[in-house]
Amino acid sequence: MRVTRYTEFISGLSQYAPHSVRDYVDILIVAFLLYRLLLLLRGTRGAQMTLGLLVLAGFYALTKFYRLRTLDWLFTNLFTYVVFGIIVLYQNEIRRGLAGIGRTSWFGRQRRGSGKEGFEEIILAATTLASKKIGALIVVERGIKLKNYAESGIALDAIPTYDLLVTIFSPNTPLHDGAVIVQQNRIIAAGCFLPLTLDPHLSKELGTRHRAAIGITEETDAIAIIVSEETGTISASIEGKIMRNLDGTGLRGLLHSAIMRTPATERVMSDE
Repeated sequence: MRVTRYTEFISGLSQYAPHSVRDYVDILIVAFLLYRLLLLLRGTRGAQMTLGLLVLAGFYALTKFYRLRTLDWLFTNLFTYVVFGIIVLYQNEIRRGLAGIGRTSWFGRQRRGSGKEGFEEIILAATTLASKKIGALIVVERGIKLKNYAESGIALDAIPTYDLLVTIFSPNTPLHDGAVIVQQNRIIAAGCFLPLTLDPHLSKELGTRHRAAIGITEETDAIAIIVSEETGTISASIEGKIMRNLDGTGLRGLLHSAIMRTPATERVMSDE
């Protein structure tokens, strides 16, 4: 009798439980994708837009529940274009997500960019330019290639030395307004134009160089070093976040930790 009841109990549970390992895998994959999506949207404009879409979805559910026919008709017709609207609204997040998938290995560790040498020359040039209040913007490539942005400037093929960097950013020179792009310990282009961030919450103190630095790090995994010509301070941007008022030691630690992908990068960013 007990065996029969136990069998019936197990049979009842099987009606509500997944029937195979495939179902468990399916649930885990969906949960992982949602988790990665939330991480991708965290701290971006996409998080606010997602909240707005959820509010609209809840309002639409209320119109269905209370049978508000006019609003129901309006929302039904508007939702036809939701897919296209999502692509437009989340284009930066989609681009970053796809780029992140492309540079991630099977074991979840990001591929490291090359070009670990030459930091001292860049740091020396940045600190010298800062002491003279000469503006500069240096972008160091990591995993995602910056060829499209390099093509907007003047092609070079030179070692990033102190003398060359100071010369490029000296006032009244043709290339001093654009960005220098460093790839594998070589300057591949100077005078480059970069995309500006559209983040409305940035401080009004940040000028075009800072916004361009944040913009390029929002779309790629590059590191951008900025020297302000107004204040003579050094800043750096990585993953769309900016760290300000760096000295030579702080900039050196940031560059090494970011290139080597050590936890120090996350600690620096979390302190901001």
